[in-house]
Amino acid sequence: MSMNETPSGDRVHISIFGKRNAGKSSIMNVLTGQQLSIVSEVKGTTTDPVRKAMELLPMGPVVITDTPGLDDEGQLGRFRMEKSFEVLDQTDIAVVVIDASIGKEKEDEWIIERIQEKQIPYVLVYNKHDLIRKPTIETVDVKKLLARAQAGEEIRIWVSTVDQYHIADLKELLAGMQPVKEPQTPIVADLVQPNDVVVLVVPVDKAAPKGRLILPQQQTIRELLDVGAVSVVTRETELETTLKKLGTAPDLVITDSQAFEMVAEIVPESVPLTSFSILFARHKGVLKTAIAGVAMLEQLKDGDNILIAEGCTHHRQCGDIGTEKLPKWIRERTGGKELFFEFCSGTEFPKDLSPYQLIIQCGGCMLNEREVKNRYQLAVKQGVPITNYGIAISEMKGILKRSIAMLTDEEQV
Repeated sequence: MSMNETPSGDRVHISIFGKRNAGKSSIMNVLTGQQLSIVSEVKGTTTDPVRKAMELLPMGPVVITDTPGLDDEGQLGRFRMEKSFEVLDQTDIAVVVIDASIGKEKEDEWIIERIQEKQIPYVLVYNKHDLIRKPTIETVDVKKLLARAQAGEEIRIWVSTVDQYHIADLKELLAGMQPVKEPQTPIVADLVQPNDVVVLVVPVDKAAPKGRLILPQQQTIRELLDVGAVSVVTRETELETTLKKLGTAPDLVITDSQAFEMVAEIVPESVPLTSFSILFARHKGVLKTAIAGVAMLEQLKDGDNILIAEGCTHHRQCGDIGTEKLPKWIRERTGGKELFFEFCSGTEFPKDLSPYQLIIQCGGCMLNEREVKNRYQLAVKQGVPITNYGIAISEMKGILKRSIAMLTDEEQV
């Protein structure tokens, strides 16, 4: 897939870490070929993560992120460093930039230890080689470095952004590194055959983006096109008419979660039915955990706290599914229990989940697989049940079993 076709969640995320003034921003700029990060002698110039989507051949589509310094100071500095650690949860390949004129320090050791704990491939980049008063260190053999990285060894390279020393080698090295990833399950391609008719139910309400489809809908349609299936897109209000005009039962119906109840009443029981959110839980590798977590809905009691987490950020409107509809449906399901809801969005996600009795995560289309899995693993580690929008809604509407029936037993349990 080209850069323009690949969403951020499906790209390889390469993140740059290090102390202030180690040259992280300069490395970011030479890798991207653009002046994206401000370069200054003043410490702490980078105050928030800076991201750039690009092609890094032969790897393909990537997101490169520059982060605040790991030795930032004061309360604001601590907030900045927390942002850097949040980026680590999204990182597939880490670049640790070290000032070659100073060498590795305790802050570098801290981040390397965290990277190793998360089993993220990484490279140590000793920057500012031009300040070292010694001859050229060595000719870089990228193939040997890649072989060592593949064997799990720590690799390092000396560079200078001033005279471009070994910058081309660094790009080649990063492009050849392989992130540790399990084979990702398709969204829907393996559930249909060429010429199958798939009806996609897309509500168009106040929360729908003007003039376009949201990312899960776009990606699902693209996969259906790639496999040779026929996509029929309709609103829930025209679904009944659409099915009649088809003249034959569709092979699959996929709906936006918030229309689940209405769609289930219209679509015959003999027709497989699921939601975009459920398919994305499967695509991101968290379906089993999400199905197990939804059982907590039956155990909620007065005073319980529920965290609703969205991967994207958008302006909240009347009828928003996360902040309005889900809390309303949950209260109805629990017989009007006094429940408390908290909300987070984007890359923000609490590290301490102990205040919550249940977490409901969106489908995660804007988050990469590593970040989605990190959130689920964090919840499991802390003993907090976690599920997602589609699974929670289908359970509350009494159609969960039907909505996952077309999936294999292994995927469900």
